[in-house]
Amino acid sequence: MAEKVHELRPRPPESEKITINLGYVDLGQVDLLVREGFYSNRTDFIRTAIRNQLDRHDEALRKSLARHQLDLGLRRYSRADLEAAQAAGDMLHIQVLGMAVIADDVSAELARSTIASLQVLGALQASTAVKAALADRIC
Repeated sequence: MAEKVHELRPRPPESEKITINLGYVDLGQVDLLVREGFYSNRTDFIRTAIRNQLDRHDEALRKSLARHQLDLGLRRYSRADLEAAQAAGDMLHIQVLGMAVIADDVSAELARSTIASLQVLGALQASTAVKAALADRIC
């Protein structure tokens, strides 16, 4: 029965994988904290450290978001959204802090004719063709 279940819309990942290089002493200290039970694993330590730094700079981040007029969080652009912009003669200037998703059914031509600029601080999910079509407009 389980093999008959089909996902209608794939869910975007809720996180992005990054790689960091740490010195051996720093890594050893992280491992010691994990072994002593302060953190469940290295990833838990790194996430906690990053969140603490982001909290520390919260006011500066809020001011910067307002100054740069960035949309915060997940922002989706459907084919209907872009077709509506095209019909209105509008060009979109997309600015997102978080994740921007351009639907899979958006053609490269439609994206190019409706998106004037694209700035994503975080992750962009779009087809390879759309990314290629917008390459010169991605800040």
